[in-house]
Amino acid sequence: MNRYCYLLFAVFILTACGPKQLEPDAAFECSNCESWNEPQEPFRIYGNTWYVGTAGLSSILIETADGLILIDGGLPQSAALIDANIRDLGFDPLTISAILLSHAHYDHAGGIAALQRFTGAAVYTSEAGKKALESGALQEDDPQFLHGPANTSFAAAKNVHAVGDRELVTIGGVDVMAVYTPGHTPGGTSWAWESCALDICYNVVYADSLTAVSAKGYRFSDGPAAEQLIESAGAISELYCDILLSPHPFFFGMQDKLEKRDEGNPFVNNVACMIYAETSLDWLEQRLDSERH
Repeated sequence: MNRYCYLLFAVFILTACGPKQLEPDAAFECSNCESWNEPQEPFRIYGNTWYVGTAGLSSILIETADGLILIDGGLPQSAALIDANIRDLGFDPLTISAILLSHAHYDHAGGIAALQRFTGAAVYTSEAGKKALESGALQEDDPQFLHGPANTSFAAAKNVHAVGDRELVTIGGVDVMAVYTPGHTPGGTSWAWESCALDICYNVVYADSLTAVSAKGYRFSDGPAAEQLIESAGAISELYCDILLSPHPFFFGMQDKLEKRDEGNPFVNNVACMIYAETSLDWLEQRLDSERH
């Protein structure tokens, strides 16, 4: 059985006769959802850090001495794929102690409620992210709020903890630092930690989305989001950063890097965060320019 068929089979088993907690509250539909949710073989990024997400939506697993840390939950229909990937790596999803969220949009927060029900893990995000995640709805200051609840809502999570800017979430001796990076959403949060192997340590940054994307009718030039994006890009560029990850894997060139793994570890690049930040500012300038015309 090839890898793709195996994953589809695993998803079928989990949803048909597996834990009911992993069944989607509602499979979200969008123009990119099907391609985003294509299965992706899980793999080690470096040391204690693993990729367990789908082809188009990142989910990161961090191994600690006292349980696992999971970052982001994809779409509602991604939960079973994430669970299958974690098991395929030899880990027990029930040992997940903490689930961290980058930002509360349906494509990254959608699977968190199901994963939390199944694992019992506490959820951590920013102050603004907590409000959205607990309500299952975007707040009015989110650039995508005007899409309407039918196009933006997701299952609300419980036991959500707000983490302050530069505050640590510590599990099993691993410190993961929250870095507030609003703009794409008011509660946008990047996460940073150290990953070591064979006495060589690298700083990993899961940089939140910094794209100036919004619902029709929203203007970045009229509100605080543009300035927030500029400040957030600066915050990411200043982090100690050897390995860049992000909520959408194409932002860090995952597929291209996987094709080069026999040449060393292509994920290690100590200027990747600066390039990511500079690129986000270029995107913002294009958006502001379009609003001026």
